[in-house]
Amino acid sequence: MKHAFVFPGQGAQFSGMGKNLYDENAQAKELFEQANEILGFRITDVMFTGTDEALKQTNVTQPAVFLHSVIQFLCNPDYRPDMVAGHSLGEFSALVANKTLSFADGLKLVAQRAAAMQRACEINPSTMAAVLGLDDATVEKVCSEITGEVVVAANYNCPGQLVISGSIAGIQDACEKMKAAGAKRALVLQVGGAFHSPLMAPAQEELQAAIESTNFSNALCPVYQNVDAKPYTAAADIKQNLIKQLTAPVRWTQTVQNMVADGATQFTEVGPGTVLTGLVKKIAPGL
Repeated sequence: MKHAFVFPGQGAQFSGMGKNLYDENAQAKELFEQANEILGFRITDVMFTGTDEALKQTNVTQPAVFLHSVIQFLCNPDYRPDMVAGHSLGEFSALVANKTLSFADGLKLVAQRAAAMQRACEINPSTMAAVLGLDDATVEKVCSEITGEVVVAANYNCPGQLVISGSIAGIQDACEKMKAAGAKRALVLQVGGAFHSPLMAPAQEELQAAIESTNFSNALCPVYQNVDAKPYTAAADIKQNLIKQLTAPVRWTQTVQNMVADGATQFTEVGPGTVLTGLVKKIAPGL
């Protein structure tokens, strides 16, 4: 009987997120104000009353989702995880939840990650696409057969639902080939770039220096990391896996399967939205 806590990534944001926490909980208000100071602008104004368009800006979205998840977690004394995991950006939230990172250090890294990813998107205009109704092996095969362009499987979200990432021309070509291979849908996503692909290498280099200079502690409970879906508690291992994360795929299907195999009987999603709850239900319908 183990309780797993999971944390969402970019895309889960909504206008008004976190306002009730700020208004109703003194600890939450203090943490939000600390975040405003660390970031150098009032992110709370954008989170609580900003437009959807303002919330979509990478330098806002990533810290906003992180703050909503982490402050909600830290302000609930009943949350005691046996294991944690986060989807992409959510891995940083998970690392605060299991005490690998402090709140302040986690937020600083997320802000640096957002800025580095934005710059990488400007260097290499690129995109992502959702592919529905194909198995992992078929998606990987189609990606590997596209030559002259970068196209890779980026998010293994649940069986039959993958996201591919790469150059604009490569993704457009891949979508046509996925449909020809039997995909129910292959839809280009409205994202800023090819996250979790080799095109994020400039961001990875930038973020590596920040991660290496940040203090990581050994974890209180295992974090199942995106790069290989395996559990880690040693600070040095967690650091290395986090550095690899931006150019490696998010193995969410395998993460949930491994957590269940290791005894997880209950999952709690902490943060905006219920995307991960839906994915967990598809990966492990018996829970």
